Amino acid sequence: RRSNKQKRKSRSGRDTATEPAGRMSSAAARPQVSVFDGKEGESKVVGNIALPSVLTAPIRPDVVSFIHSQVNKNKRQAYCVRDQAGMDTAAESWGTGRAVSRIPRVPGSGTHRAGQGAFGNMCRGGRMFNPTRIWRKWHKKVSVNQRRFALCSALAASAVPSLVMARGHRIEQVPELPLVVDQASL
Repeated sequence: RRSNKQKRKSRSGRDTATEPAGRMSSAAARPQVSVFDGKEGESKVVGNIALPSVLTAPIRPDVVSFIHSQVNKNKRQAYCVRDQAGMDTAAESWGTGRAVSRIPRVPGSGTHRAGQGAFGNMCRGGRMFNPTRIWRKWHKKVSVNQRRFALCSALAASAVPSLVMARGHRIEQVPELPLVVDQASL
């Protein structure tokens, strides 16, 4: 049986009883960002404000791309083939005994189309296998919590200069990211 001292130890092996429980200085948790004057440009800093907590959220590109792909499916327009496509001939099978397959064949003579296979998905001019229908499930439901988490993660990624530059944005002239401009000066 383990003692209370052993139970208090975290996975890293440190004694959690001597560490502050969940206390972190506000400077480390929420870094400061400069507020620039809108008229003066990057030369004049009006003041500093704490970085919003949404910009310090965990960055999860896998969640962002998955939720984006799911939500993007809600813009799709339904499509399908015509219900009678490939079935518009009076074809019938020739039956057995003629040394040809039993696929339905176009009737008549005097044209190349006569005697050709019809209807089947393996035939030229026939219908497709499992024709598409408009009642397919086009839309995807995504929970509000997942959408909010993906939005916060994407916003947090926009505050990291290396990630923004990796996307191809030219931010060499931007003094600080995120760039905060004083509203009173606009």
